[in-house]
Amino acid sequence: MGDEPTAPYDRPPLSKQLLSSEWESDRLALRTPAALAALDLDLRLGVAATALELASRTVRLADGCEVPYDGLVIATGVRPRRLPGTGAHVLRTLDDALTLRERLTPGRRLVVVGAGFLGAEAAAVARKLGAEVTLLEPAAVPLAHAVGAEVGRMLAQAHVDQGVDLRCGVTVAEATEGGVRLADGSRIEADEVLVAIGSLPNTEWLDGSGLTVADGVVCDEYCEAAENVYAAGDVARWYNPLFGTSMRIEHRTNAAEQGMAAARNLLNPQARKPFAPVPYFWSDQYDMKVQAHGFLRGHDEVAVVEGDLADRRFVAAYRTGDRVSGALAVRMPPKAIRQWRQAIETGAPWHEAVGS
Repeated sequence: MGDEPTAPYDRPPLSKQLLSSEWESDRLALRTPAALAALDLDLRLGVAATALELASRTVRLADGCEVPYDGLVIATGVRPRRLPGTGAHVLRTLDDALTLRERLTPGRRLVVVGAGFLGAEAAAVARKLGAEVTLLEPAAVPLAHAVGAEVGRMLAQAHVDQGVDLRCGVTVAEATEGGVRLADGSRIEADEVLVAIGSLPNTEWLDGSGLTVADGVVCDEYCEAAENVYAAGDVARWYNPLFGTSMRIEHRTNAAEQGMAAARNLLNPQARKPFAPVPYFWSDQYDMKVQAHGFLRGHDEVAVVEGDLADRRFVAAYRTGDRVSGALAVRMPPKAIRQWRQAIETGAPWHEAVGS
């Protein structure tokens, strides 16, 4: 069951190919209607889960039904954070993307609040479509907390070079029908406003269930949250033994891999395996393909190990403690970053991998 009325579809193209009209919505389907029918599922679309009862092993739905289970995988995902006020778009669902796409015509003024990967991708598409774009970011350097200040500045400059009015260190107080109001009381006028300031895990329906919830459903290394209850995808906070820390990853690749891992562990408890992936994500902005492996947040050092930041064509390695914890490539072939993924997976010592 799920709260969206649409059959399962791929989300990453929403801010890329779909928003730019390169693709139509029928290309996003994860399975054809025939393939879904062949699975013989009790598929309930547009019906959200509202409560979980561990003792009786039942899930209550928004339509009043109670569904019993022998095993449960929680994959309720996340929802966008919103600003006070009215009139702003978010970009999470198919309908969100289609609605915004209709408005992004040449000459329209778009304000994007938040210069993370989602906001940056939408800004890049809007510029390609001929819209005037103002990109607002509260941090001094976009994405510095994730990719480092130098890489963040490079990505930011790419938007400036494409005509985006990028303003950092700016806090938005509210969205309005005619734009946004900043914390200092000033206003920025716009025809459309897109809010891309992060997300919140959908866990409220688990209040009182007995599960531990802390910025996601807390799980062990097997993705198990309670007996016969597992979690996967954006909503799951699990212990990744490869990095020795708890993490919640909001990327499509992780959701797919974790869903399969949770199902295998649930269905075959005698052969459970820890879910210990090297996380991966990608982003498309203008002519830049950004690819990253590992866990970049909280890193201690960044080193460019191939190429040059000034050329916007490079590989950067990330250190956490004394090991290689991540790698990011821009406009590089997949093989350029492949060796770094292996170094992350094996916990390679930093000084041996980077030579310093």
